[in-house]
Amino acid sequence: MGSNSIITSGHYSIAGQKPVNEDACGIRVPDTDLLETKGITAIIADGVSASDAGKEASEACVSGFLIDYYSTPESWTVKTSAYKVLTALNRWLHGQGYKHYGSHKGMVTTLSTMVLKSGSAHIFHVGDTRIYRVRDGLLECLTRDHCIQVGDNKTYLGRAIGVDVSVDIDYKTLSVNQGDLFLFTTDGVHDFIDEDFILQTLINTDDNFDATCEVLVKQALANNSHDNLTCQLLRIEQLPADDQNAIYQRLTELPFPPPLDNGMRIDGYRIIRQLHASKRTELYLAVDEDTDKQIVLKAPSINYIDDPTFIEQFQHEEWAGRRISNPHILRILEPVRPRKFLYCIAEYIEGQTLRQWMHDHPRPQLDEVRAIIEQIANGLRAMHKLEMIHQDLKPDNIMIDRHGTVKIIDLGSTKIAGIQEINSPVESATLLGTVNYTAPEYVRGLPVTNRSDIFSLGVITYEMLTGELPYGDKDSHKSLSHITALDYHPATKTNPEIPAWVNGALKKATHPDPHQRYEILSGFLYDLSHPNTALVIDDFKPLLEKNPLAFWKGLALLLAAGNIILLYLLIS
Repeated sequence: MGSNSIITSGHYSIAGQKPVNEDACGIRVPDTDLLETKGITAIIADGVSASDAGKEASEACVSGFLIDYYSTPESWTVKTSAYKVLTALNRWLHGQGYKHYGSHKGMVTTLSTMVLKSGSAHIFHVGDTRIYRVRDGLLECLTRDHCIQVGDNKTYLGRAIGVDVSVDIDYKTLSVNQGDLFLFTTDGVHDFIDEDFILQTLINTDDNFDATCEVLVKQALANNSHDNLTCQLLRIEQLPADDQNAIYQRLTELPFPPPLDNGMRIDGYRIIRQLHASKRTELYLAVDEDTDKQIVLKAPSINYIDDPTFIEQFQHEEWAGRRISNPHILRILEPVRPRKFLYCIAEYIEGQTLRQWMHDHPRPQLDEVRAIIEQIANGLRAMHKLEMIHQDLKPDNIMIDRHGTVKIIDLGSTKIAGIQEINSPVESATLLGTVNYTAPEYVRGLPVTNRSDIFSLGVITYEMLTGELPYGDKDSHKSLSHITALDYHPATKTNPEIPAWVNGALKKATHPDPHQRYEILSGFLYDLSHPNTALVIDDFKPLLEKNPLAFWKGLALLLAAGNIILLYLLIS
């Protein structure tokens, strides 16, 4: 039996009447950092008896999931992480089955797993193992057996891990309460005892969960179970802290730095000069006195010293930056000495912002623009693969160094899918982006995706080629109706040298409806370099097809004018 301040758990597993036990189960409670970002995992698997290596299959799934799930990026959601691991395990079992046994039945198992993260349980299920929950004296089965009835008394397994190259995985998420009991069983148990017995046994359990599981297993065995028998039980003892004061205390463990000036020293860094200051942050060029290397020290503004939302967002920027490794994303450095103050350090880029570059190149060649946009897209693609959305892409947040390498330098508004799953009493930060570059769905309160970043990249591309914005200066509009009622200005009218098909790509990338935009960055990049006639057909459609309402309005006005003229002539 295992017990800690978060869960109490236990299990019991025997071969029963069979010579070999092909069941497997396990629970993992990781260290503090992964506990918050990845959660607790519990899993049960039942090697299919008709399989050549059911025991090896179930054990590989249990051990593989408990290890590999925690190797996925912390920025991923539970669903993404678990699906990636389970589909990889399925492919591996399927391949090994054919390699060693020459059959799709070589290594096959059922599987049910649960990830407890923050205040939610994420359940993934394939086959006929089960997960039950006991709450408020009621027993509920949270999984559905993937069995197909044949005749009166025969059933066969309709879905399992390792049978085919792909697998359909059931997924559901539900909230958890303190005191919730979760029971994992194989069919050798739940097929031979009724749910009333399970419920009464669990209600009357003490803290010896191993013994409770043994009671259920032995009762099923006494009821003539002819299969392997495995039970695993856990109880939620504590949910993540939701006390505002406790969270604020954790966020403010490091004080804000004092006002910094040239020549001052902080934790082994000597300040050379201030690079930039805004209402939210201050950037300094500094030297690490141990290595004599130049770095950028980013400190929070004293204006937000009592704002937990801002402090949490500031810390998330460093958290995200240290998990992205890409030549087109500013490299956030890990401090080599203990910090006494709240700040982060990053590589120093000697160069200019894209805004400055655009000022120096008011009419760049299309190839020049493509070269820069491709590098920005490379950095964005690295973020999207980690389920991060930048949310504040604009020319001021992009640097071009003296070698021509383009880097995204500000991650302060980044949305991290995995972090979004963590419950916090701290109010979520509102969008920090710039209205001229952020997609309309932000203003409309709709979900944001990687397509929102594609919109921003499209606006930047448009501005580089024309010096203007595709929908005008939205920042000058004060009402929501002005911002959401967008009218695209063709880039070809401002810069006649732009091919119509490039204008079509820009129009699609910056479409107000995210479903009408490019789904992935590579689609936009391809259409910037390869003429796509489908994107320019719209420009040559008759007005009746492009805008029926405008056509009929125009026709009505024309007829009315004609009638007036005719009436005038008749009277004359």
